[in-house]
Amino acid sequence: MTAPARRLSTGTMASYGFGAVAYGVKDAGFGTFLLLFYNQVVGLPSATVGLVIMMALLIDAFVDPAVGFFSDRTRTRWGRRHPWMYASALPIMIGWLLLWNPPSVMSQPQTLIWLFVMAVIVRSAVSCYEVPSVALTPELTSGYDERTRIMAYRYLFGWVGGLLMLLSAYQYFLAPTAAFPNGLLNRAGYGGFALAGAIFIGVAILVSALGTHHEIRHLPNPPITRQTLRESFAELRQTVKNRAFAILMAAGVCAYTIQGISYAMSNYLYTYVWGFKGPVFVYLTIALFSGVFLAFLAAPRLGRTGSKPKAAMGAVLLGAALNTSPYWLRMLGVFPEVGEPTLLPMLFGFFILGTASNVTGFILGASMMADVVEDSEAKTGRRSEGVFFAGSFFVQKCTSGIGIFFAGMILAVAGFPAKATPGTVPVGTIDRLTLIYAGLYIVLACVSAFFFSRFPFGRVEHEARLARLATTPVRDS
Repeated sequence: MTAPARRLSTGTMASYGFGAVAYGVKDAGFGTFLLLFYNQVVGLPSATVGLVIMMALLIDAFVDPAVGFFSDRTRTRWGRRHPWMYASALPIMIGWLLLWNPPSVMSQPQTLIWLFVMAVIVRSAVSCYEVPSVALTPELTSGYDERTRIMAYRYLFGWVGGLLMLLSAYQYFLAPTAAFPNGLLNRAGYGGFALAGAIFIGVAILVSALGTHHEIRHLPNPPITRQTLRESFAELRQTVKNRAFAILMAAGVCAYTIQGISYAMSNYLYTYVWGFKGPVFVYLTIALFSGVFLAFLAAPRLGRTGSKPKAAMGAVLLGAALNTSPYWLRMLGVFPEVGEPTLLPMLFGFFILGTASNVTGFILGASMMADVVEDSEAKTGRRSEGVFFAGSFFVQKCTSGIGIFFAGMILAVAGFPAKATPGTVPVGTIDRLTLIYAGLYIVLACVSAFFFSRFPFGRVEHEARLARLATTPVRDS
């Protein structure tokens, strides 16, 4: 039942990683533009939009584990995961288009209902792809270091997808025009943004599924027993009670909520605090990608030479310090002012290193989740990749659920005006906004680092567990 500790070919690794582009596109849209679109463009209250998106997250609490559980028990000639991956492409594309095109004739309550329904459809369809897809990681190899390498590729491609959508939005779909000097407020541009994203998502899913199809014959295919619904729920409860899984879930909730807040706040911070315009967003995209590429190089090396839990803890804390420092320094009056030539180099330097630290923590955390699979197998006799990565994926959705909710509350508490013009927002409002944002960021990062430090095993325990599992007979269904 346990996958061999093998090294994947470059082609398999690249096609598998490329599938994460789909989630990167979805994440960039949900995290960076959705709150801004429905608040500043459509005109809905920020706190209400954040609440509606978080309420949609409650549906995911049931959808994600269901997808994980049933994909674990799927048996077809195309394996356990690939049927789900192929079937999810079209529903995601359709839901994505509808999400960004609410009928303009609807009232405010009707528009909120539209947002809720479309958010549920898109995220449920994404679950049907992403949960089975990422569950392939521990099935492709049991290698302790190879799993970190796999996750590095997935995060690299995921960020590439998200950053390409940001770049296309800032430079083309939502670029400034004579009618809209702040292109982010141009409602018509979001239609093209949605269409490009839908095509990108569909291509990424199909390339990944087809590119890994030849691996189906190598994947674990453990036997399953027929059981009642009650027995199935009892099995699910036993699986998720795993201590290492619970610790990673707690660490991930905090870490991804930070990312969610940062995504949702980013356009507000870039536009109203730092005064970004036009080509500066291109430089920003390059800077963020540089940070992701540094993480792609650093995370596997840290995983090989040190402790994954300790490295993840350090990465989260360092990322918090780097990403909030410009705001603390600004409030102290020692950071360059908007318009000064040293502002962008200093700001981008913090952003590059902060992004590298955060993404390194995410990669290591995802690799640790893959190692939980064998820990659970040793205790329960079952492989439950789908269930564990459903939990991990649900945590990631906190990016666009709890994170957007908090961002909406931050804007409301700070008294940030709707449809605000850059340069006209009072300094006191900007200061309240950045103080609340940076303070909450630090608190959540410290809690996440604490949980990472409590992860109960490392390389030695994992390899000893693999040796024991190799001599354990498989249960016959």
